[in-house]
Amino acid sequence: MLAIERHKKILDILNTQSAVSVSSLSSVLNVTEETVRRDLEKLEKNEELIRTHGGAVAIDKNLSEFSYQRRKNAFINEKMALAKEAAKNINAWDRIFLDASTTTYYISKEIKNISNLTVITNSLRIIEELYNSNIKVIGVGGILSENKSFVGSIAEDNIDNNFFANKMFFSAKGFTDNGLILEGGEEECGIKKKMLKNSKTKYFLCDKSKFGKVGHIKLTDVENVDVLITDKTFTEDEKKFFEDKNIKLTVI
Repeated sequence: MLAIERHKKILDILNTQSAVSVSSLSSVLNVTEETVRRDLEKLEKNEELIRTHGGAVAIDKNLSEFSYQRRKNAFINEKMALAKEAAKNINAWDRIFLDASTTTYYISKEIKNISNLTVITNSLRIIEELYNSNIKVIGVGGILSENKSFVGSIAEDNIDNNFFANKMFFSAKGFTDNGLILEGGEEECGIKKKMLKNSKTKYFLCDKSKFGKVGHIKLTDVENVDVLITDKTFTEDEKKFFEDKNIKLTVI
């Protein structure tokens, strides 16, 4: 069983019973307890669970707003730098998608004075940030989550059937070594998939902390990205990997 499959199984178990022990997971997953501990450590790093002595417990859904604030404050300088670089690719008359990530929130702070720009987003924070600016702002509608983003079938269908953009700017939970872009939650993942489908040029903003970090839901393959904006230093082999996939690297 692959690590990503084990992680999903662990989270599925926690969704039903709230707590689990290392020994029971070792038996269910048919791996050593040391492997389970590494899996739990990775999932805790991704804010998917909380480790305890001898096991793990599910994260209280009521803490999601706190989780957002913690993510917003993590690597803040890096995210602001990525946002500033990304904003250089946004021009008058563009029609862009911005997802509800913390990094794209900082993009919204950089683009307020661009004339004749249209922003389509599921982020209430971005909508509030661009209020009274020169920008035409379109909210996708839907159910407002605890993280102040619009999600659900109404939002997804609205994007799918009504909204198209020449550029999309997004972040994600993690980026694996073999080129998978992963998310931590189904609702945000569903929104981003629709935005990716209905956009021409896709800009993936990924600070170095996301590399090797694993979510448990696949968003897309890196082949579907046109531009990767990051602060990570790459080896020549890594640069060749992106070059072979026709992905433009912008390293700040």
